[in-house]
Amino acid sequence: MTDSVTTTTPTDKGLSSDEAAHLLQQYGPNALEEEKVSLLKKLLGYFWGPIPWMIEVAAILSAAVRHWADFFVIIALLLFNAGVGFWQEYTAGNAVEALKKELAQKARVLRDGAWKLIDATGLVPGDIIRIRLGDVVPADGRIVEGDYLSVDQSALTGESLPVTKKQNEAIFSGTIIKQGEVVVEVTDTGKNTRFGKTAGLVEQAKTVSHFQKAVLTIGDYLIYVSLVLVTILVLVQFHRHAPWIDLIQFALILTVASIPVAMPAVLSMTMAVGAMLLSKKKAIVTRLESIEEMASMDILCSDKTGTLTQNKLTLGDIEIFNAEDDQKVLLMASLASREEDKDAIDEAVLQGLQDKSHLQAFTQTKFVPFDPVHKRTEATVQGNDGTPFLVTKGAPQIIMEMANLNETDQKRAVKVVDDFAAKGYRALGVGMKKENDQVWTFLGILSLFDPPREDSAETIARAKKYGVQVKMVTGDNQAIARQIAGKLNLGTNILKSEILPVSGQQKNISGDIKEAVEQAEGFAEVFPEHKFSIVKILQGRGHITGMTGDGVNDAPALKQADVGIAVSGATDAARAAADLVLTSPGLSVIITAIEEARRIFERMNAYAIYRISETLRIMFFVSITMVYFNFYPITAVMIILLAFLNDLPIMTIAYDHTLLDQQPVRWNMRQVITVATSMGIVGIVGSFGMLLLAMDWLHLVVAQIQTYVFLKMAVAGHLVLFVARTREHFWKRPFPAPIMMFAFLLTQLTSTLLAAFGFGLITPITWPEIALIWAYSIGSAIVTDLVKVMVYHHLQHKTPRHRSFVKKLSRSFFPSHFHGRKAANQ
Repeated sequence: MTDSVTTTTPTDKGLSSDEAAHLLQQYGPNALEEEKVSLLKKLLGYFWGPIPWMIEVAAILSAAVRHWADFFVIIALLLFNAGVGFWQEYTAGNAVEALKKELAQKARVLRDGAWKLIDATGLVPGDIIRIRLGDVVPADGRIVEGDYLSVDQSALTGESLPVTKKQNEAIFSGTIIKQGEVVVEVTDTGKNTRFGKTAGLVEQAKTVSHFQKAVLTIGDYLIYVSLVLVTILVLVQFHRHAPWIDLIQFALILTVASIPVAMPAVLSMTMAVGAMLLSKKKAIVTRLESIEEMASMDILCSDKTGTLTQNKLTLGDIEIFNAEDDQKVLLMASLASREEDKDAIDEAVLQGLQDKSHLQAFTQTKFVPFDPVHKRTEATVQGNDGTPFLVTKGAPQIIMEMANLNETDQKRAVKVVDDFAAKGYRALGVGMKKENDQVWTFLGILSLFDPPREDSAETIARAKKYGVQVKMVTGDNQAIARQIAGKLNLGTNILKSEILPVSGQQKNISGDIKEAVEQAEGFAEVFPEHKFSIVKILQGRGHITGMTGDGVNDAPALKQADVGIAVSGATDAARAAADLVLTSPGLSVIITAIEEARRIFERMNAYAIYRISETLRIMFFVSITMVYFNFYPITAVMIILLAFLNDLPIMTIAYDHTLLDQQPVRWNMRQVITVATSMGIVGIVGSFGMLLLAMDWLHLVVAQIQTYVFLKMAVAGHLVLFVARTREHFWKRPFPAPIMMFAFLLTQLTSTLLAAFGFGLITPITWPEIALIWAYSIGSAIVTDLVKVMVYHHLQHKTPRHRSFVKKLSRSFFPSHFHGRKAANQ
């Protein structure tokens, strides 16, 4: 209830806090029960599957031949892999749960005689709640006050058209309010709701982003390469009558070390860490996979009100038509408002009223809230004399039409609206009529000004710097849109929505209209259905498109956009459809999200290059050495130790410092393959150079050569991670994150001490030999880095013939659909 205007309600107090607490204990929280897997079951899952089986078989074979040192090291690897995988999944899961809590649905409930905003999970049967346009109904209930609701029940029944609900009729949890505002008594909550009873039959499909598909396909490719090389190796060694148990054990361990076991965990961890960082910056990611689209976005269609402007409306001049004075116009506009709804327009109107005590002389018996179709509010009011009358406020053209103005007043009203618009003011028409009258009286026009946010112009400049074009989308008229756009340096090429197609007309859009939409700097007089058309047209022109929205009717456009963004204060329906939910107003949060998404993308890109080059280096070097020189260049235990030492730095990739790309980034499989293969070839050549030094110059025995190779692979492998993490020379900024450097120093100290002292696991070598390995590895890393920079430079300036060759090569390994986007699948 408002403090000023008396309203009629079905109950004065609702439930008390004590009653609600008792019922909550009786019925449980208003939430669906989630089937949660126990932590122990999750942990045990890491010991079951193809990769764990390989390690377990290798351990059994070690025990069979009584190689107990190998056995315990292999078991330690099994436990370590399981622990790392479990910890990463647990961390990512906690991050997602924390994000879900930040997006918890709220409900307006009457408790202890006052309206409160609480978490919807706290609702109980018997609660009195208010629901309105854009809300997702939080529980099953019965309408006890209000004329009607238009409800979208498609999530529950599959009905495509909204259903009308009237007083005393039931409404159901999970449905969406399309029009109207009512008071409801809750009848069922949680699993007892209609939605709760049917939810068990519904499973939501989990989408995998193009980036994840591509990286996982790289994983498959590396598995195939590893299996082919291991098969050749096994056949050759069998032909040489090598001991089969040792050979099978070595082959299994080599395969495990080569397969990118950690890839899914690294992906999830990196995205979850990025999502948590974004949530601290007031941007909540609802779908981790949408981070890729955010990094690729090149057009952002932004709402004006509240995003580019402050959404703090200030009352300006008032033009009187059929009223005694401007306070009379304001009084009628105030009676057509509802203070507790905290609507920005209502608050501006009420603040402009000089004497609010005048409101106490009236009782508001019925209120019809604003909706995007009718574009006005309406209230039935009773005065002290008992005579009922109606008041309305809304879009001037709507109120003018209802008042049936004469030609003189019509021209004057249009001019007033245009003059206000030229100053950047929004106009609001006010009217009234007696209950039985047919025609409304046009009282006057209010002007409201919503100034641009102080940071908007700077933020738009930042977006342009990052290759993202911002297009303003507003329901205001063209003159206001141009005035605001001019202030923000967006440009003044503002299209009116009348040229845009609506639902069902998208297939017959002319090329001229598509071109106009692409070139436009903003859109005026836009309805929600026009937003959907704008997104479809821009996607059809090859753009990765972001769209902001806040209303229930924005949901289709947010769902269609590559990045749907629900702005601060958005309805539940808009938040449910969005990929990114903002919890603070303004555009700067979105630009921050784009920056972080690009950093995450770069980390994943670096990991892919590192993983390919390392697998090629290890597999080809070991296989060729065994086939050509007929000895194991590295033992199974050493491979296990390398796997231990590699896991720690890889886990720190999620926290690494990266360059911020100034243009939208897209997955470039050809570049990744070419760079990684080039680095891998340099690594293979470097490894053979080191092997020949050990054999022909130092004249080491096989056991020492194996230690020699082990340390070289440990040191050089981690240096390759530093080479892969940037497109520039690795000694330039940005420097690695401190946690990555700490992991590197810790693992290299461990591998160096192992090589020096052996500890019963490997044959020790001398400190001069260790110093030689370090010097050689650093030199090899520098050569690899120089080759990497040359390849990047070549790819940026290569001829069409070269481009065609690389394109054919990459397509022979990877499906072309990884280069596609959401728009291509519509």
